[in-house]
Amino acid sequence: MRIRSLALRGGVVAVALTVGLPLGAAQAHDHGSVRATVTPSSAAPGGTVEVSVSGCDGTTGSAGSGAFDGDVSLTGRDGGQYSLNGSARIKHGVAGTYDVTVTCDGHPHQGAGTVRVVQHNPAPVSPVRAGGGGTAHLASAARADGAEEAGPGTRHAVIGLVLAGVAAVAVAFRSVRRRRSE
Repeated sequence: MRIRSLALRGGVVAVALTVGLPLGAAQAHDHGSVRATVTPSSAAPGGTVEVSVSGCDGTTGSAGSGAFDGDVSLTGRDGGQYSLNGSARIKHGVAGTYDVTVTCDGHPHQGAGTVRVVQHNPAPVSPVRAGGGGTAHLASAARADGAEEAGPGTRHAVIGLVLAGVAAVAVAFRSVRRRRSE
């Protein structure tokens, strides 16, 4: 009985080690020093991003993501001292944050980087006031950037009143001159 119990325990330990060691080695390899940097880190569908990968020993590799139109070919020089680089196009109809998987040195490196896909919505444009003409989009862009719309201040009102007064005096003075000459 005791021998069966020991044999059973030994078998369980052997199975656990057999299953656990390859998973541990794969996880250590996946979470190694391979890192992917996507520039810009946020892009719109249809946009192009640059992928730069460090930590690969070879001079070629590939990168893939659910956000990319296809796999990106990466090239570089001199192995681990320099980065591998490539360009990717963001596919249409996607949004959110996606992991980037890099394949180099014969191994996939999952989660080596991320890319964020954002939908660019145009800023709402308010109705154009009389005289706005083609500058409405500039005014709406200024408001979207946080600039507040400012109308004439007190100084402008005073200047306007002074000019109106000068114009009124000029008209009155001219009227008086015409009457005298008749």
